[in-house]
Amino acid sequence: MKTIGFDSAKYIEEQSTYILERVNHYDKLYLEFGGKLVDDKHAKRVLPGFEEDAKIKLLQKLKNQAEILICVYAGDIERNKIRGDYGITYDMDILRLIDELRGYGLLINSVVITRYSGQPATKVFVNKLERRNIKVYKHTEIEDYPVNVEKIVSEDGFGKNEYIETTKPIVVVTAPGPGSGKLATCLNQLYHESQKGQAAGYSKFETFPVWNVPLKHPLNIAYEAATVDLKDVNMIDSFHFDAYGKVAVNYNRDIETFPVIKRIIEKITGKESVYLSPTDMGVNRVGFGIIEDEVVQEASKQEIIRRYFQTICDFKKGTIDEESVNRIKLIMEEVGLQPEDRKVVRPAHNYAKNLQTSSHDPVAVIAIELPDNIIITGRTSSLMNAAAAVILNAVKYLAHISDEIPLLSPLVLERIQGMKTMALHSSMDVLSLNEVLIALSISAVTNPIAQVAYEKLAELDGMQAHSTVMVNKNDEQSLKQLGVEITSAPFYPSENLFYQ
Repeated sequence: MKTIGFDSAKYIEEQSTYILERVNHYDKLYLEFGGKLVDDKHAKRVLPGFEEDAKIKLLQKLKNQAEILICVYAGDIERNKIRGDYGITYDMDILRLIDELRGYGLLINSVVITRYSGQPATKVFVNKLERRNIKVYKHTEIEDYPVNVEKIVSEDGFGKNEYIETTKPIVVVTAPGPGSGKLATCLNQLYHESQKGQAAGYSKFETFPVWNVPLKHPLNIAYEAATVDLKDVNMIDSFHFDAYGKVAVNYNRDIETFPVIKRIIEKITGKESVYLSPTDMGVNRVGFGIIEDEVVQEASKQEIIRRYFQTICDFKKGTIDEESVNRIKLIMEEVGLQPEDRKVVRPAHNYAKNLQTSSHDPVAVIAIELPDNIIITGRTSSLMNAAAAVILNAVKYLAHISDEIPLLSPLVLERIQGMKTMALHSSMDVLSLNEVLIALSISAVTNPIAQVAYEKLAELDGMQAHSTVMVNKNDEQSLKQLGVEITSAPFYPSENLFYQ
């Protein structure tokens, strides 16, 4: 039984009530949704008990009053920006998001292309959407945004961009990632609503940092670790303290841009803003869902270590800079953490050290922690890679199957290897996790022992694992789909430059 530190039902109830209270002040509320709308795994990890679809459940409570705009920056489409958690490009993620939201019965208004200037790949994406009957709006970049308030709030600024027709009192504005233009889209709509004589408002729904827990609480520090590449830093909201004499936590970008955002809203409405601080703009009630602070603190510390491994691996791959690595190391020191404080790290590396020969290639070993603090390991062999081996070993342990009993016929596995090399002309015949899982599912049809092991796959959800080498993208995605939280040491499995 997993220890719970967060009451998701209480949070959803309080959050929906608070949003509705904010809506009552306006004809229409534009609600900027930060973070992930679907599958918020970071929140699930740092707040044990948080349901990763909590935001969806929240929107379902509001669905009769809400519709959704999805923003994407044209430049992110053009350079094929990847969402790390899914391993897909932003344009593909928008298609995935639309499908998921529709599956929950939520209304998708349109997709908004921000900072659009006729980019070729973006044109193709717009055509794809429109030919599937999805409405698309294109907003151009406004020069000197957001500092030149006079120009921005004029016919030469927001006035040049299209007004997005909406029908519900709550308009949720979301995106596949940061820098997609959510805020600019909200402000654009406020401008046009004001021109039409409508009383529209803006609020921000950002789960982290949590404004009403201490600045140096591990939960808020875990947010800094998660955004280390964005250079986000948590700070005391000085505007909030000056206005109310109360301490609230926000982050540098929101605090730095608050004065100009406040001026833009006041220029649009012709009234003094009701918001005295960036915290005022938020509708975040997640802190009120915490029921066991010690559980949340420990979960947050483990997340910081996971982010440490992710950062040093991303640096090795060349996707982030050295400043991000130095920052994550400082965060680790600030909280007093070592990489070995993650339970699966030492067993994986100790086993690899015992297996090490004179070969220059590191030994690929993965260790996974199962219930009751049991650590199971698996290593790469001539037959299958470490990810496949550790998952087979784990389900055998959970099913109480002896090591001596094979789950999969060696003849079947050899036939799959032969197909890879002879029919598919692959130079890598070692079986991947996905290939072994398919073999296990087929074996389960005729082999009762394999069936028992197959049924244990669901119990791997939420398990922690660590690899002594960087896991390839396909295996990493398969592990994530199983719910296994994998980290890796920053070493490539071989000297090969392409087959990794």
